[in-house]
Amino acid sequence: MMLAPLTARVLIADDDAVILRLLEVNFSLEGYEVVTASRGEEAIERASEGRFDLIVLDVMMPGMDGWEVASRLKEEEVTASIPVVFLSARTQEQDKERGMRLGVAAYVTKPFDPEELLGLAQRLIGDPPSR
Repeated sequence: MMLAPLTARVLIADDDAVILRLLEVNFSLEGYEVVTASRGEEAIERASEGRFDLIVLDVMMPGMDGWEVASRLKEEEVTASIPVVFLSARTQEQDKERGMRLGVAAYVTKPFDPEELLGLAQRLIGDPPSR
């Protein structure tokens, strides 16, 4: 018996509802299973509950910010190997360097091109999901 290929799962965490919805729609249309979070604490909970192939994470969120979320994800065995892409309005070189020191796979600045973000996601995950 052949098993159907698993759909790639993406966790998107951003406190901006418009960006969260835009990314959710774009990733869903490309065949990804999308789970969203609007706060850092929620992102940690979601990430630890299931298997994810990629996490797109806003840096500036109320409560626990993206820096702290990324740091905690990298400390946990369940989530340590999931590629994290920072999506941030912070464009300073030192912010990008801080992200790389935390082990994020990429640092994308806002405003961003959703198509480029999808291309980056496909490169990080591997084969595009089956529709």
